[in-house]
Amino acid sequence: MAPDQDDPAMSDASLSSPPADTEKRRQILDGAREVFLASGFDGASMGAIAKAAGVSKGTLYVYFESKEALFEALTVEEKRTLAENICRLDHDDPDVAAVLRRLGTSLIEAMVRPDHVASVRMVIGAAEKFPRFGRAFYEAGPLLGRARLRAYLDAQVAAGRLRRMDSDLAARHFFDLCAATTMRRLLFGVGDPPTEAETTYWVAEAVRVFLAAYGPEGR
Repeated sequence: MAPDQDDPAMSDASLSSPPADTEKRRQILDGAREVFLASGFDGASMGAIAKAAGVSKGTLYVYFESKEALFEALTVEEKRTLAENICRLDHDDPDVAAVLRRLGTSLIEAMVRPDHVASVRMVIGAAEKFPRFGRAFYEAGPLLGRARLRAYLDAQVAAGRLRRMDSDLAARHFFDLCAATTMRRLLFGVGDPPTEAETTYWVAEAVRVFLAAYGPEGR
């Protein structure tokens, strides 16, 4: 895909395979995050990203062939890292409620960060023109997180700590119970992020409702 319109044609170096993940690549991604969050996808340019990253435009194109490729790489890496950090679930922990409370708290705390809210808005705005951005965001974040929770729930069913269920649907239910109280309104700029007390209460209620539906039979 061609670079954005304010940039000249790519150098020959950009036609070769991108280098492996390096400190320079991280430097570029950090600069891109700064520019995208400040200017949005449409307002960002490769020139501004190169300046923020402290690299030449030629170097930038060695790593990423276009603004679109850079945005997609940044989106995938950030969402995957977030999902992996949040969904660290100990399948052998017998206290399912405690595991879910930790997961729900981490999820809400991550979702309500201003930079995360801004990123979600930006991806939604760009996805109409570039549907693959939305797909990449979803697969690297929500889909990965759901897969990890599904595996945890399956292990708890096998251990007799939860009743038999459609674990994929149950994982969706839990994440929706946690997100319903805050994410939608923050996307529309309504109100402030929840307090610690609100987060604790909302997560406790999400876990209570979840276990009422999926807790072990006869308890």
